[in-house]
Amino acid sequence: MFRTDKIANPFLAGVHTPMQAELTIEDLAVTGTIPPALDGRYLRMGPNPMSAAKPAKRHWFAGDGMIHGLRIENGRALWYRNRWIRSDDVTKALGEPRTPGPRHLFDTVNTNAIGFAGKTFGLIEAGGTPVEIGETLETLRYTDFDGGLHGGFAAHPHVDPATGEMLAVCYDAKNWRELRFVAVTPEGQVRREVKIPVKHGPMIHDFAFTRRFAIILDLPVTFSLRAAITGYSFPYRWNDAHKPRIGLLPREGEAKDIVWIPVDPCFVFHTVNAYDRADGSLVIDLVVHDRIFATSKVGPDSRHCALERWIVDPAKGAIERIVIDDTPQEFPRPDERRLGRPYRYAYTMAMVGDFLGAGLFKHDLEAGTRQIHDFGPNRHPCEFVFVPTHAEAEEDEGWLIGLVIDAAAKTTDLVILNARDFAGEPQASIRLPHIVPPGFHGNWVAN
Repeated sequence: MFRTDKIANPFLAGVHTPMQAELTIEDLAVTGTIPPALDGRYLRMGPNPMSAAKPAKRHWFAGDGMIHGLRIENGRALWYRNRWIRSDDVTKALGEPRTPGPRHLFDTVNTNAIGFAGKTFGLIEAGGTPVEIGETLETLRYTDFDGGLHGGFAAHPHVDPATGEMLAVCYDAKNWRELRFVAVTPEGQVRREVKIPVKHGPMIHDFAFTRRFAIILDLPVTFSLRAAITGYSFPYRWNDAHKPRIGLLPREGEAKDIVWIPVDPCFVFHTVNAYDRADGSLVIDLVVHDRIFATSKVGPDSRHCALERWIVDPAKGAIERIVIDDTPQEFPRPDERRLGRPYRYAYTMAMVGDFLGAGLFKHDLEAGTRQIHDFGPNRHPCEFVFVPTHAEAEEDEGWLIGLVIDAAAKTTDLVILNARDFAGEPQASIRLPHIVPPGFHGNWVAN
């Protein structure tokens, strides 16, 4: 499924070529009509290395972070900005004062941008603390949530709509024997931290939760001391010696209460959602890679991935794996008001080449159907996020918002789709006169 071009590093070339400057573009051109209810910012984070030194050892997941944002208000696109996250390396290169705030293992932040507790945070995993980001994308400070973090945080937390808490599974690259499950109150204070013993230092990008459990994906991609010593920027590799399993941690339980269940070797970057069933089992929907980080040193190299449903029986210690759709896809997003409970719709990025978008899918998990949105030739969507039209909207009553790269024209559009007219023409499209390199995660942050 994936390939490596003859280029020394395909994740530093073509549409992945890092941007070289910070831009501010105001009063952007709009095609169509931006929904008047949209008032806020679309934010997207990704790596954008200032230097491409040692390209053969430079992994796509590594490199200085850059946040991109578009401000929308009253049907207008007021501005676009892109700003490097002010790590120590970046401030030194730019001749700026050091960013205040506590660090842990490192201070590069390049993976996700979220709104929570009235603030905007940039996130990374493996040992970095979050950064607080200002309204116009300036890096304000690093934070450990007022001393509540005992280590780094996570790149992929989730907010429980029932409690308003932000939940995360955290790991540190230098602490191979422990994970931490962290719950942060709606006010931004760490309420709960559970230390979980593990082996080999597993990489855990995402997790899922139900009303009863936090679900830990302890799978065979682990820290590689050899890769770290030899200078690779991403020191995680497939590890046949690591026994794959998932852990069911009771939401208010401790590590001793976890039910561990074996699963066939595979890897999961992203879950869609999970929920409990009346018979005591639970459902986890996720995108599953057969094997990854086994050959390539610069990016993902799985041979196949698919959207799956895992039905987990805690009493029997068994997992039934059901393939929902075996077409390559990634970056799944549901209506996040349904996280942790039964839901119907999932939206994913159809995928070709080196993790490059080829279209969008809308999965109706009740009807067992799939719709496709095709953006046309040489146009590559990134992750799209679902935004409901109002607080009480039905599950697919809203918009899907994300960036689409036009590789031929060397431009990017922020596209707004009507989720109920998924295959139809975009409701609005906002043109940027340059390529925003494919990054990782983005979110809509309402005012």
